[in-house]
Amino acid sequence: MNNFSANLLFAAVWAIFFGGFTWLTVLSGFVLGYGILWLLQPLTGVQSPYFKRVWYWLKLLIMFHYELLVSSIQVIWDIVTPTLHARPAIIDMPLDVKSDTGILLVTNLISLTPGTLSIDVSPDRKTLKIHAMFADDPEAVCDALKSGMERWVIDAVEDT
Repeated sequence: MNNFSANLLFAAVWAIFFGGFTWLTVLSGFVLGYGILWLLQPLTGVQSPYFKRVWYWLKLLIMFHYELLVSSIQVIWDIVTPTLHARPAIIDMPLDVKSDTGILLVTNLISLTPGTLSIDVSPDRKTLKIHAMFADDPEAVCDALKSGMERWVIDAVEDT
C-alpha cells in the first residue's frame, strides 16, 4: 500500500470514528494521517517523495489562488477606471514541463487566471502560445509565468 492510499484510509477511518463524512472530519483525518505517516517514515527506512509532493500541491493551490486574486483585481481595476491600461499581446513561452499532465495543468491554470489565455501548444510540446491582456513587457510576463505557475506545476506533478 502506498502512502497516499494509507493516508486516505486514515482519513476514512477518522471520519467513521467521528460518525460522519463531512469535509472537516475528512480533512482533519487526512492531516492526522499525514502526520502519522511522516512520523512512521524512519521506522520503514524508505524516504518517500509523497511527503514533499503534498507540500508542493499545497503551495500550488495557495499560490494559484493568490495569482487569481491579484489578476482579478488588476482586470477589474482596468474595467472600472476610465484609462485603458491593457496592452494585449500574443506571447510564445518555451515550456520546461514535460508530461502531458503537467502541460495540461499549466495551460488550464493560465487560462483560468483573468487576463491570460492559453491559445495553443506547439506540436513538439516545447512552446505554449499565450494571449496576455497586460503585456507591456512580454519577456517579463513570460518570466513571471515560468518562475510562477510552471515552476509550481513542475514541483507538484513531475517526477524528480
